[in-house]
Amino acid sequence: MKKIRILHIITNLALGGAQKNALYISANLNPEKYEKYFISAPSGFLYDDIAAQNKSINFQFLKCLKRRISPIQDVRAFFFLARYLKQNKISIVHTHSSKAGIIGRWAAKFAQVPIIIHSVHGWSFNDYLAWPVKAGYVLLERLTALVTTRFIAVSENDINKGLANKIGTAEKYALIRYGIEINKFDQAASQIPSREKPRVGMIACLKPQKKPLDFIKAAAIISQKNKNIEFICIGDGVLRPKLAKEIQRNNLNEQVKILGWRADIPELLAGINMLVLSSLWEGLPIAILEAMAAARPVIAYDTDGIIEAVQHGQTGYLVAQGDFIGLAEQIQKLLDNPRLANTLGQAGRKFLQESVFSAERMMQSMEKLYAHLLIANGISGKQEKDAR
Repeated sequence: MKKIRILHIITNLALGGAQKNALYISANLNPEKYEKYFISAPSGFLYDDIAAQNKSINFQFLKCLKRRISPIQDVRAFFFLARYLKQNKISIVHTHSSKAGIIGRWAAKFAQVPIIIHSVHGWSFNDYLAWPVKAGYVLLERLTALVTTRFIAVSENDINKGLANKIGTAEKYALIRYGIEINKFDQAASQIPSREKPRVGMIACLKPQKKPLDFIKAAAIISQKNKNIEFICIGDGVLRPKLAKEIQRNNLNEQVKILGWRADIPELLAGINMLVLSSLWEGLPIAILEAMAAARPVIAYDTDGIIEAVQHGQTGYLVAQGDFIGLAEQIQKLLDNPRLANTLGQAGRKFLQESVFSAERMMQSMEKLYAHLLIANGISGKQEKDAR
């Protein structure tokens, strides 16, 4: 049987949910049915060894694919992608992230690729943008929806937000939530942190979206009363210098550490008592699902897709956006009651095991959707029911 050629495109290989999701899908698609291609910029934490780890994928790294708007480089990326798609006779283009999503989908249309899919890992626009900028992003997404065969959203919130902004129609959306390999966190889940000092962690790119300064502010409030707590930031980004200044200003150098990007997330989760995330907008952060898989309670702002994963009072606590005092109060509550923290953490792991957040279910849904679209476009296969 002739293999279907599928290409995943993402802007870069930072250690984020979109990148993990795109790579996992590509790596785990049936190799007997799909010939797999992958394009990104040669940048990000995952770049150095990613090609060596995935021999079944044909990688192409594109220097002109930039995260920021760059007209000359963006045009170069568009024509490279269009040419690449024609030369390799790609049948499915599946884009991730905003920049690659816009350029990749139009290049696919230009190259007459029959199936064009875009995964929404949170939209490019949000309520914190200036109105003209937000309007521009919405217009771009509306226009690009015209050449999009199907949207895949990781949360219902992203579907509702897309439809509210007149991006595509309801029929174009499929809800396929992130899947976690829960067994990778078995050891972490079986360990109750026994450190002399309790440890509170945050896993996030240090950028305005995640508002990491609120985590530092919460740490400062708690440290005023108790110096025996450790706080760790796992991640890096443009706000790291500001975080370092805030840590120094509050005399938190002994209590708060910025670890940078790390690959040993299961081990790090095993050593913390809870995970905190102060995001202002999100699709569905994988860090939260990983913490739940490791049986760690989550304290987060009540943001977008987060509220679809964290059950307030059952698997963690949700706090109003920007309320870093509320974050501090909930952190202190669990620090004062380790038994409650353990109960919430175990409930979170059980919730993942019983819900749609498993990697196996995600891949089943993804392959069904691909099969459905291939049949609908007369390319291959026997129609499978319930593809969506």
